[in-house]
Amino acid sequence: MTGSQPPGPSKPASADPTGEAAEQLGDDALSERYVPAAGHRALTRFYDPAMAATMRERTFRRALVRSAVTTGPQAILDVGCGTGSQTIALADAVPHAEVIGVDGDPDALARARARGAGRAITWVEAFAQELPLDDDAVDCVTASLLLHHLSPPTRLAALREMRRVLRPGGRLHIADWGRPQDPPMRLAFLSIRLLDGRKNTADHAAGRIPQIIKEAGFSDVQVTRRLRTVFGTLELLEAS
Repeated sequence: MTGSQPPGPSKPASADPTGEAAEQLGDDALSERYVPAAGHRALTRFYDPAMAATMRERTFRRALVRSAVTTGPQAILDVGCGTGSQTIALADAVPHAEVIGVDGDPDALARARARGAGRAITWVEAFAQELPLDDDAVDCVTASLLLHHLSPPTRLAALREMRRVLRPGGRLHIADWGRPQDPPMRLAFLSIRLLDGRKNTADHAAGRIPQIIKEAGFSDVQVTRRLRTVFGTLELLEAS
């Protein structure tokens, strides 16, 4: 199915951002400034070349996609899909599956739609902490380099949303920054901490992301791979 709307109701009542759950999440989760993946909308067009040049993108995306499609998922959600590189790779790897890409940046989504033309991908403009999908809607959720952009309350809310839409037995696949392995990686990670904020990246620097994924309701959380990059240690994680 190609289009801009995901299957099912636009928003279940249990995930209403204006209700009691919103109050519990706090002001940071609902009112923080949205930051595009490249840091500024004007830089969106440079995001893909920069990723390819600095992030070992081909290596980590291939590894994540390979792990995500091993179980033959029928419905895949890519949260924070950006310009669509990972979403398109997932659709190409599992042509029979329903693939949904979600991002809050309309400019990035426009590029994703253009790049993914001709593929059965549903592109949705929405925030990670307010996923417009039914409960148990997909059996695979992926997210690459999303979590470090979010404040701690919003990060937990987004992970809880991912858990809500994941079917029993489904799998979560994450690629994001982990605890630097050594002094050179700590030094490299300083640029990310300056760009995205020390508060947003403190849990990454301390190696707490696996525990936060558990707190969101996931189990069997594993770090499956660590990669050295220009900007620090990138971790691949899986959970169910």
